[in-house]
Amino acid sequence: MSRSYVPKALREQITADARHRCGYCLTSSSITGTPMELDHIIPVSLGGPTARENLWLACSMCNDHKGNRIAASDPHTGEISRIFDPRRQVWQDHFGWSTEGDIVMGKTLTGRVTIAAVRLNRAELVEARRGWIIVGWHPPKD
Repeated sequence: MSRSYVPKALREQITADARHRCGYCLTSSSITGTPMELDHIIPVSLGGPTARENLWLACSMCNDHKGNRIAASDPHTGEISRIFDPRRQVWQDHFGWSTEGDIVMGKTLTGRVTIAAVRLNRAELVEARRGWIIVGWHPPKD
């Protein structure tokens, strides 16, 4: 398969795997009203295949901030770590929600690196989460 073409059946499998949510910020496409993008966990530019095991959903902002990176540095220690892999890792193992539910908190080095690299607490998203909390759409129940 070429990197730009993903068959409809594969796109539907990935969408079902991801439960229609961004693998990084967990925002649902039903909340944003915009389609999710297919993210190459290992970017094509780094040799990643366009195959189910290397694809996951991401909102456009998370995908843009991740770019072609697979690793980044911890903003507190400078230590380098892989960015969270939503296909193989469990979100709750690396992240949690603040008491209010509007801020993503890193539980691990991978979590902290991903929060910084993908900007999971960007101001616009935090403000949106606050509104979603009021109407009961956030945080996700699982």
